[in-house]
Amino acid sequence: MASRVFTLACALKVGILAVLLDSGLVLLEALSMAKICDICGKAPVMGNRVTTRGKAKYLGGVGTKVTGISRRKFRPNLQRVRVTSPNGVNTSVRVCTQCIRSGAITKRIRNAPFKLPAGSGSAKAAS
Repeated sequence: MASRVFTLACALKVGILAVLLDSGLVLLEALSMAKICDICGKAPVMGNRVTTRGKAKYLGGVGTKVTGISRRKFRPNLQRVRVTSPNGVNTSVRVCTQCIRSGAITKRIRNAPFKLPAGSGSAKAAS
């Protein structure tokens, strides 16, 4: 039983909705997680912020020195975009700008604005 509980905890940690039944673990659907692109799966990654001081040698100085290195998080540039699915339903998804620029998604199809019938406007003007 401990292995099933561990598997359920791992599934929930990565954002998968799962149900633990007597027969085993049943995966229902993947949850939409924050700060992750819904199309390509781009997520935040860790890196370094490097702080320097001094004047560069090509500018006449003695060179730059690293004065500090601290950890930072590089976050994807996510935008909330309305997308038309293949069955015609408009949904809102979080997509990185790289997917938008590459054409990986198609934005929602907007309907034409409402127009009055041709005969109704002329009848009002005549009376």
